[in-house]
Order: sequence, then C-alpha cells, then structure tokens
Amino acid sequence: MGLVYRLALVLVIIGAINWGLIGLFQFNLVAALFGENSALSRIVYSLVGLSGLLTIPLLFKAFEEEDVVVEETRHSNAFTNTNYQTEFGEEADFSEVQKEHSQETNSEDKNNMV
Repeated sequence: MGLVYRLALVLVIIGAINWGLIGLFQFNLVAALFGENSALSRIVYSLVGLSGLLTIPLLFKAFEEEDVVVEETRHSNAFTNTNYQTEFGEEADFSEVQKEHSQETNSEDKNNMV
C-alpha cells in the first residue's frame, strides 16, 4: 500500500472518529479545533471526503502475495513447519526404505573392513 493510500486511510479514520463523536456525544471535534464554519475546517472536511473516495478501491483490492512479507529463517517452529495430517490418516510405509538403507550400511561396513 502506497504512502498516498495510507495517508488517505488515516484521514478516513479521523473522519470516522469525528462522526462517531458527533453521533454519540453531539461533539464535532473538527469544528471545536478549527472553528464552526472556518476555511480550515472546510479544508479538513474536503480532505476527509476526498480520502474516502480514494480508499473505495481498497474494498475491492485482492490481497496479493507481494503484500504479505514472510521472513525466511533457518529456524523451525510450529508456524513454519505446519503438519496438516490427522491421526486418522494413513501413515507412509517406510519399512522397505529402512531395509535398503540398512543393507547399504552393512555392505559399506563390510567393504571398509576388507
């Protein structure tokens, strides 16, 4: 997300907080800070409105893989090595592989003794 969108989102949040204060407590924070009908308060209202329009595409933006940053480390933990198998699944049969490995190890040991 670019800097412009972040700034627009901050202004939208400020506007939402202001509307929340108006709805709940009948207190207009922008008017209290900058004056009821001052040029500065109208500028703030205009910026919040334009920011709202600018952030509309964020509703429909699909989160892409490049937005998600995954830190690759050599350390393993429960979050990086997730195992989705259940206890009801079939286990792989490695008995043949183990037999072959033990036969290879035995033949290497015999060759080393000679």
